Amino acid sequence: MRLINHIPNRAGGLFLAALPFIAVLIAYSVASDIRLSANPQDKLLPAPSTILSTAERLFTEPDRRSKDILLWKDTFASLARLVGGVSISAAISLALGLAIGLFPYARSFMSGFVSVLSMVPPLALLPILFIVFGLGETSKVVLIVIGITPFMTRDLSQRVLDIPREQIVKAQTLGASSLVIAWRVALPQILPRLISNIRLSLGSAWLFLIAAEAVASNVGLGYRIFLVRRYLAMDVILTYVIWITALAFVIDWLLKTLSRKSFPWMEAGL
Repeated sequence: MRLINHIPNRAGGLFLAALPFIAVLIAYSVASDIRLSANPQDKLLPAPSTILSTAERLFTEPDRRSKDILLWKDTFASLARLVGGVSISAAISLALGLAIGLFPYARSFMSGFVSVLSMVPPLALLPILFIVFGLGETSKVVLIVIGITPFMTRDLSQRVLDIPREQIVKAQTLGASSLVIAWRVALPQILPRLISNIRLSLGSAWLFLIAAEAVASNVGLGYRIFLVRRYLAMDVILTYVIWITALAFVIDWLLKTLSRKSFPWMEAGL
């Protein structure tokens, strides 16, 4: 039997999925032990037990001056910025994707501009955003919007263009207006793609958020990472990195679950 026809059972699939994580943990533990054996004061690769104790302290102990648990405060601030930026991007890209995909005049007017905009490195615009919008929340949210909206718009507009022309013709034959076609024919077919695009764009959104927080912020996950790096506090940095990864995984899982529950007919394509 060919290898492409071998499908692991549930237990085997779970084991294979866990294997890379186990390998990384073992490799890190060995490397940390080697460095700490040579220099017990080494800070580059703290022991896993040190990371666990640091994580427990960060999640439970309040700051002595502010009396806030800083990790939770940073988390809520970063998630607010992330959700705001991604939500605005989703709304804009959905509207533009429908317009570009359905209306030839809108396609001629916006398609080229969106394509060029998608080529601009968003991080290169960060100083301009700080000058225009200041160092507050707006510039951070706008960076996320600029960073992910063009790519989502291009993909959604292409998805609209891929809708079989027969569906559009049949809707017109039944007397549907352009807005009704957009609402009843195109929108239901691109909503699953929108969720998929959000999932794919989350990595970039986190990147832009962390970069903006590192440059100009007084709270946030990215701000805290770059604040403690000057002290070589790798146990804190790794805790924050693991926490960001866990948050991203949970958000992705929630979006995947939403898509599966709302559009079961698209599950095979997600």
